[in-house]
Amino acid sequence: MLRKLARLAGVVVVGAGIGALFVQPLPFMSQSALAAKDAALQPDQLEQINKVSGFFNGFESLTGQFTQVGPRGNVSNGTFYISKPGKLRFEYNPPSPYLIVSDGTWVVIKNKKNKRTDHYPLSSTPLKLVLGHNVDLTREARVLNVAAGDGSIVLTLAAKNRSVPGQLQIVYNEERAAVEQWAIVDGEGRRTTISLSELKVGGEHDASLFKVKRPRTGRAKGDNR
Repeated sequence: MLRKLARLAGVVVVGAGIGALFVQPLPFMSQSALAAKDAALQPDQLEQINKVSGFFNGFESLTGQFTQVGPRGNVSNGTFYISKPGKLRFEYNPPSPYLIVSDGTWVVIKNKKNKRTDHYPLSSTPLKLVLGHNVDLTREARVLNVAAGDGSIVLTLAAKNRSVPGQLQIVYNEERAAVEQWAIVDGEGRRTTISLSELKVGGEHDASLFKVKRPRTGRAKGDNR
């Protein structure tokens, strides 16, 4: 799962910040990350992890704003919509030409400028981490560290597959009881960060927000339309 998160960070570097750390795998972080060991979790740390998991389990629909900062300091932002199970839409504001939509089966990344559309099965992406009904971070990933202080919980996670280097950080604001940021670093130490704000839980989303043009049989991942 985290390997797939990291590959999208590669898309972010190449594609002006698109992807928001969601879809394709790419080895990331330095080789020193291979030496990282799982944390020996204490009861209070398990409670903190459960708070973060509880955020993802605490809504059926969610709307908010996002700001993405790429490795070179390039900033893009926009609006996101989530409707469980499986549906998501990330609308990037101009001048970014990108749009990300999951219809519950397929994740589509569309570049409106060059008319390129990439398709990925939702089941093979880490979007299920936020789009499923039952999120358990201790089951989905290895927990390397749990840090708490100044009103925040910071989880450092790694892939279950120990041959895949890399780390993902999730920042949870205890006062707001919400995830406010996550970050990932690629193989050359380049960091991409997504910050969330103006979160609104609940409400009905128009079904048209999550409609996608599905790939033809046997075609996916890089179809040009």
